[in-house]
Amino acid sequence: MKKWLCLLLVLVVAGCSSVHAADLMSGIKPGQVSGTEVSQEFLTAQMDFAVELLQESVEEDKNLLISPLSVQVALSMTANGAAGDTLSQMNAVLGLDETWRNEYLKYYVDHLPSADGYKMQLANSIWYRDTEGLTVYPEFLQTNADFYNAQAYKAPFDDGTVKAINQWVKKHTNDMIDKIVDEIDADTIMYLINALTFDGDWYRKFDSTDTYNSTFTTVTGNEVQVKMMHGMEWGYVQDDMATGFIKPYKDEQYSFVALLPNEDVSIYDYISSLTGEGLQQMLASAEDTDVIIAVPKFSYEYELSMNEVLKTMGMPLAFDRSQADFSKMAVGNGNIYIGDVLHKTFIAVDELGTEAAAVTKVEMKTESAMWSEKEVYLNRPFVYMIVDNVNNLPVFMGVVMNFN
Repeated sequence: MKKWLCLLLVLVVAGCSSVHAADLMSGIKPGQVSGTEVSQEFLTAQMDFAVELLQESVEEDKNLLISPLSVQVALSMTANGAAGDTLSQMNAVLGLDETWRNEYLKYYVDHLPSADGYKMQLANSIWYRDTEGLTVYPEFLQTNADFYNAQAYKAPFDDGTVKAINQWVKKHTNDMIDKIVDEIDADTIMYLINALTFDGDWYRKFDSTDTYNSTFTTVTGNEVQVKMMHGMEWGYVQDDMATGFIKPYKDEQYSFVALLPNEDVSIYDYISSLTGEGLQQMLASAEDTDVIIAVPKFSYEYELSMNEVLKTMGMPLAFDRSQADFSKMAVGNGNIYIGDVLHKTFIAVDELGTEAAAVTKVEMKTESAMWSEKEVYLNRPFVYMIVDNVNNLPVFMGVVMNFN
């Protein structure tokens, strides 16, 4: 059974002013852009963004799963159409200015390792409404083609367009997500779509004979029975408030990292205490020692509107129907602004590996016999990540608080 971790990020741009799609890329071909090798400044900015996004997304008593990378890529494509104070706020939230962010993300994404047993794939597309009075700027399309390899299509935004978009989504999520659009609102003028998939098997699989019933204490103090997988790993992490382990996927290019707050530390206090710098230091200083681990088999779905999250993080102008400035993206009948950012995810962790899927939609409108001194039993709420080991950056971040 293949284990997929899949994320689809959709940005929907709408206007105040309606495969069925014409390729807008005539004369606009992705340039020979190699990007710029990532710097410590970029890694710090990305980790800070990831931690703040996690902190702002937490909801009381609810499990959580987000992909900082997908949110970063999709919003960075959108920021290439922003100007003025709107762009300044988006730069501040996403980290770095648009030029350096494009350069670094291009290099970073192109160099994410992918091979048999651990596949990371990304795809981007832009869909614009074919309507009188709407002009998409070639510079906006060219930038997103150069740095994100984004294809652009002009479509009537009718039932045929719904089908075409969903077919694109299905293709680029390996058939795991077959629909992202049910119908298109009259004021919707654009979709920017990022699809991210990850297929990873454990480097050391759990032995199914070492999986048995155990107790997990939920965030509300209830004790529930779970299927607990037991094993040994060789990566131990800790800080003043938590202990954890690193469990690599095949070839050790990516890892599952679990962080268990100390018994006297609440999951909320621990998440609030996290910083980008602290998380970087913890991962970089992992101790190469035996650690006995116990991991509950878990799966859940997650959904969150990120509008308030992103406003709180510092980019409210992008959501303001009258003050948002996306004047470098297009010109049409009315001001362009972000209407909604919706994030949906799914994850399942078992003896073989990790299977997950996620969808984010951003809508813009105009108007065994083991022994060790180290033990980490995930039998109460914990934080987890799927990390790119080369750069120690989380591709996915989540929190397990409950079992239903």
